[in-house]
Amino acid sequence: MEIQHRQATIDWQQKVRKFVDSELIPWEIEAEMNQGVIPEAIAKNMQDKAIELGLSKMDAPTEHGGLNMIMVDQVAAWEELGRVTNALCWCFPEAQHWMFEACANSDYQIKTYLSGLMDGSLRECYAITEAESGSYEITNTTATSCDGGYSISGEKWFVTTANMADFFFLQAKTDSGEEALFFIKIDAPGVTMIENPLFSHTFPSHHPTYKFDNVFVPEKDRIGGEGSGMDYSRSWFRHERLTISARMLGAAARMIEEASAWASERDIQGEKLIDKQAIQFSLADSATELWASKLMVYEAAEAHDRGDDIKSLHAQCSMTKLYTTEMANRVADRCLQIWGGRGYRRDNAVERFYREVRVDRIWEGSSEMQRMVIARALQKRGLKGM
Repeated sequence: MEIQHRQATIDWQQKVRKFVDSELIPWEIEAEMNQGVIPEAIAKNMQDKAIELGLSKMDAPTEHGGLNMIMVDQVAAWEELGRVTNALCWCFPEAQHWMFEACANSDYQIKTYLSGLMDGSLRECYAITEAESGSYEITNTTATSCDGGYSISGEKWFVTTANMADFFFLQAKTDSGEEALFFIKIDAPGVTMIENPLFSHTFPSHHPTYKFDNVFVPEKDRIGGEGSGMDYSRSWFRHERLTISARMLGAAARMIEEASAWASERDIQGEKLIDKQAIQFSLADSATELWASKLMVYEAAEAHDRGDDIKSLHAQCSMTKLYTTEMANRVADRCLQIWGGRGYRRDNAVERFYREVRVDRIWEGSSEMQRMVIARALQKRGLKGM
C-alpha cells in the first residue's frame, strides 16, 4: 500500500475533501427538499470549481489536455466525493481514458464529444440496459446499415443523467449480430424520452427510458469497429465499478463519523449512548468492514496502475464492487439504527445514504452479476488468475 500513502496522493485527496466540505455538502438539504434541484448559479459554481480542480479530466490522456492521473489518485478523489449525498458529487462530466482509446482514429469524435466533457461544455450518458436484458446482453436495439451510416431502433432503460446530457454512448447490434458503440446526440430526430420515473433517491440526475425510432447515425459517429462495443463497455464497467467502490468508502466513513459523534453526545440512562456495548459492536463492525473495503479498493487501483492482466482487473473490480456496496448498505442500516427516530428524518445524512447506497448494489452490474463474473473467472483461471 506504499503508493496509497505517498504525499502527492494525500495532498490531492485533501484538496478534494476541502471542495466537498465547502462547496457540496452545504447544499445537500436544499437539494433533498427540492426534488434534487439547487439554484442554477450554485450548480454552475460547483461545476466550475470541480473543473478548475481537474476532476473532469483526471483519467484523460495528457496529449488531449487531461491529467492522466494514476488510478490510486482517482479513487482517492472519488472516496472524498462519496461523502456527499443527493448526487451533488456528479456536478461535473468525466472524460475517461478508454473513450480516447476508442476514438483514437477520429479527431472529429475527440473534438466533437470528448473535449467538451473535460471543459464542462458537454454532458454524456451511457445507454446499454434494456427492458428484457441487463448489462451484458443486447437483445432489442439494432443498428441497421443504411446509406452513409446506420438506422438505430430500440429502447434503453435507466439511462442515468440523460435528462442533463447532450449525447449518448449507445450500444446496439449491427446487421452481422456484433455489438457496436455509437455517439448519438440527445436531440437527434427519432429520439424520444418515453418515461422518467421517480426513484427512492432525490437526485437532479434522472434515469429515464428512451425510444430510438429509425435514428440515423452517420458512419463517423460509430465508435471503433463494429465488434468492439462490448470491449469498450467492459472498460466503462471496470472504471465505474471501481469508482463506485471508492464512493462507498466515503459514504461509509461519513455515516460512521456522524453516528459516532451522535452516540458520544446522546445520554441514555445516565450513560452516553456510545458506552452501550450494542452500539460499540455496531460501530466496531462498521469500522472493520470499512477498513477491509479500503484495502480492496486501493489494491485494485494499484493493480490498474501496475498494468495487471485485464481479465484479472475485471474480476477484481467485480469483487471490489460486490464487497464495498454490500458493506455500505450494512453500515447505513447500523448507523440509522444508532440515530433512532432522528435517523429516519430526511434532513439526516444517514437517512439519505440509506436510500442512496441501495442502488449501488444494482447498477453497473448487480451484486448477483458480480458474483457470476467472479465465479466464471475462478472457473476459467483459478485463484492465481484473479
